[in-house]
Amino acid sequence: MRRFGLQSPRPLRRAVRAELADVPTVCGSLREALVALEEDHEFLLKGDVFTKDQIDAYAELKWEEVYNFEPTPHPIEFQMYFSS
Repeated sequence: MRRFGLQSPRPLRRAVRAELADVPTVCGSLREALVALEEDHEFLLKGDVFTKDQIDAYAELKWEEVYNFEPTPHPIEFQMYFSS
């Protein structure tokens, strides 16, 4: 469909989708990032950039944020379900 001189993009071919499946993505939440950090942090220990204690202390601090944030309703949720 052409509108204002622009053409709609064609759907991605199967081959392109397969290529994109191998592209790394970023974590979608702080929880996912912390789990990934716990599973793979050896690269941060190389060259004495960080110590295991620093990484553990950082993760502990950030897990507290996760535990405080996750059960808290979003303002829209609050408006939809808890306000009168």
